[in-house]
Amino acid sequence: MATLPESVLQAWEQRSGPGVLATTDRDGVPNAIYFTCVRIFDEGTIVVANNYFDKTLRNILAGSSGTLLFLTAEQDSFQVKGTIEYHVDGPIFEDMKSWNPPELPGHGAAALKVKEVYNGAERIL
Repeated sequence: MATLPESVLQAWEQRSGPGVLATTDRDGVPNAIYFTCVRIFDEGTIVVANNYFDKTLRNILAGSSGTLLFLTAEQDSFQVKGTIEYHVDGPIFEDMKSWNPPELPGHGAAALKVKEVYNGAERIL
């Protein structure tokens, strides 16, 4: 498993606004959602809480890989690409339940396993 470069971990701490998670269906049709409930689980895994996934969940369960996009306060953009695992129990799910707001359902945890990272158009991993 690849790990997030230190520059990305630092940028993550400076992120601003919601991010975007993109997946595709079995026919390659893209779907993108905004997210706000997200954490780095470890240096190679970013977890997005499934509070209201619909097409995104179907895509993940069908084996879609994913792309997560975020901006820093200085409007520097980062894109993290990888495979997605879906958890409804176990350590990743329990961790998500500990930080996801209690008023939100937290049906599951989408865990993006890092494979590639871009800062703007420049590939940095």
